[in-house]
Amino acid sequence: MSSYEDAVKEVLSIIWPKPLKLFTAGPVACFPEVLEAMKAQMFSHRSSEYRELHRDTTVRLADFLEAKKSTVLLIPSSGTGFMEASIRNAVTPGGKVLVTIIGAFGKRYREVVESNGRTAVVLEKAPGEPVLPEELDDALKKNSDVEAVTITYNETSTGVLNPLPELAKVAKEHDKLVFVDSVSAMGAADIKVDEWGLDLVFASSQKAFGVPPGLAMAAVSDAVFEKAKTIPNRGWYFDLLKYKKYLETQWSTPSTPPIPQIIGLNVVLRIIEKIGGKEAWLKMYGERAEKIRKGVLDLGLELFAKPGYYSPTITVVKTPPGIKGVEVYEAMRKRGFEIAKGYGPIKEYTFRIGHMGYITDEDIRGLFDNLREVIEELKKK
Repeated sequence: MSSYEDAVKEVLSIIWPKPLKLFTAGPVACFPEVLEAMKAQMFSHRSSEYRELHRDTTVRLADFLEAKKSTVLLIPSSGTGFMEASIRNAVTPGGKVLVTIIGAFGKRYREVVESNGRTAVVLEKAPGEPVLPEELDDALKKNSDVEAVTITYNETSTGVLNPLPELAKVAKEHDKLVFVDSVSAMGAADIKVDEWGLDLVFASSQKAFGVPPGLAMAAVSDAVFEKAKTIPNRGWYFDLLKYKKYLETQWSTPSTPPIPQIIGLNVVLRIIEKIGGKEAWLKMYGERAEKIRKGVLDLGLELFAKPGYYSPTITVVKTPPGIKGVEVYEAMRKRGFEIAKGYGPIKEYTFRIGHMGYITDEDIRGLFDNLREVIEELKKK
């Protein structure tokens, strides 16, 4: 048996030169059980063992997403892969898409629409604000020729959770396809795919599920697959009809899947079942988010998002006058806490606290004990 422990230590000295508690926007700290399971030796993605893993994972995820009428697909990619797939597969070349924007990742969806030869019609709100149903209704009345609506469920850059059920209801009343960027929401915010009429809702492994990056997942409606049959030049890698075929015939993917990440996701879905199911899991995330927000307010700091629309996975905090967000980030990192810098146009005067993945109450207490001291020190400067 080979033993090259020095090689392992050399790499770890690069990626983990010192211990850090992660309160990031992603990738996040992984659950210990996930990391343990992902150490398993590899096996063929065309084997019967892999087919059972893939089948079991998609069935469990469909149950979690309440997506019995949709098809759950797993793709070796980041969540942005499904963002591009939604446009290439379900919007006519040159066709129009109503893109709702409440921050940086809504803007990314617009870029994806336009870079794939489609036209983006934009409904944009100021940072910190959600899209309201009446606003979407008005935009669709004025742009009845759009084929789909894109919604960022949880905007990581501003800490805002959009009212997805209400927005999807409006889009369906106008008979539009609904594409949902749920990258930083899935696994922490409720999603009812069938009941809400979502046509393609996607996410990534490295956020609320607490798994390393490399796996994208989505629930896809029959309407998307039917539309895809009429779309030329869907590409190869993100051809959703190809993924559906491999799922149905082989319980696998066209190209090699990230087997360790799928193992990790399967473990998390089983943990969810063992702690009491979806409701108990979402309750855990909700209570954690409340602790974070309370901790911020107890320090006399302000939340950036509009009240009533707070994210369950990330909290964006305004810095006190005269203090830059990056100063808070760097000072906390020196103390062993990796929070997240501000993002986009608000990066100068905000910082972000992610609350996804493996975080303990002790971690949260340590975070705020140190954050209090950091803010006081920066105020004195």
